[in-house]
Amino acid sequence: MLRVKVSHKHLVADDICSFELSPVDEQILPAFTAGAHIDVWTPAGTVRQYSLCNHPEERHRYLIGVLRDPHSRGGSQAMHELVQEGQELTISAPRNLFPLSPDGKKHLLIAGGIGITPMLAMAYELSQRGVDFELHYCFRAKAKAAFIDVLESAPFARNVVLHDDSAGPDAALNASLLLQSPVTGVHLYVCGPGGFMDYILKAAEAAHWPQEQVHREFFAAAPVDQTGDQAFEVVLARSSLTFQIPADRSVFEVLDEAGIEIQSSCEQGICGSCMTQVLEGTPDHRDQFMTKAEHALNDQFTPCCSRAKTPRLVLDL
Repeated sequence: MLRVKVSHKHLVADDICSFELSPVDEQILPAFTAGAHIDVWTPAGTVRQYSLCNHPEERHRYLIGVLRDPHSRGGSQAMHELVQEGQELTISAPRNLFPLSPDGKKHLLIAGGIGITPMLAMAYELSQRGVDFELHYCFRAKAKAAFIDVLESAPFARNVVLHDDSAGPDAALNASLLLQSPVTGVHLYVCGPGGFMDYILKAAEAAHWPQEQVHREFFAAAPVDQTGDQAFEVVLARSSLTFQIPADRSVFEVLDEAGIEIQSSCEQGICGSCMTQVLEGTPDHRDQFMTKAEHALNDQFTPCCSRAKTPRLVLDL
């Protein structure tokens, strides 16, 4: 847990604010790597995850971008309306669940809307390391595109391709064309709204990109039909404790209420913080963190959102 001060707050696009966070005690902040995020305790009492988008070598500040979500559960609205310059916030130390591949010969970064935030840090790092990369930034209109001025003046500006949907069909990204020929050593990174990510990831799958070369980070979970949910049993192998999971509650909620500590962050199945090993039973995977191949193994699941296809799950807890 870190205390930081909001040293600058700027409207960087329609409904997108940037927040520059500085250490309260004027000391350096913990180091981070490109793709990392922090948890922010918002004035609404909610905890939200935001990608760090400044240069990873900077230790005097963290920079985040926050989109005001019209379907907000309170977090983004509180950041926009209640957080002001000079205010102190509590944040976590950075964690990276979306890192750059260390063996990538070339990196293809594709961002949609607010998904530009982790890509900015990646571009800074790759540029400094002298590694080949392209950054494709897709947005509906220039007024809705965050950090355009930063991208156009950055030392890596020549590596950036802007795709403004409002400029006509020729300006939009043709994912099938861009991804038609996967090459060994070229890694793909995708971040943005759910529909945008589906478009990119389906194009990569159609072109037979190897899963190990495709990296993605979701900002929100896809809607899940919960009308058929049923109760099931969870057994903790290490303690032999057994819990009943009602149809309307998650494994995480039930175990947390019982004092069983599981690390959690997003509580939507997009960050992977709560990944737990499954020893027996078949999970009903509802996360967007693991790949299809990892789901097929059925040896781990996300208790914050996933459930069970079998009457009982035995967990390594």
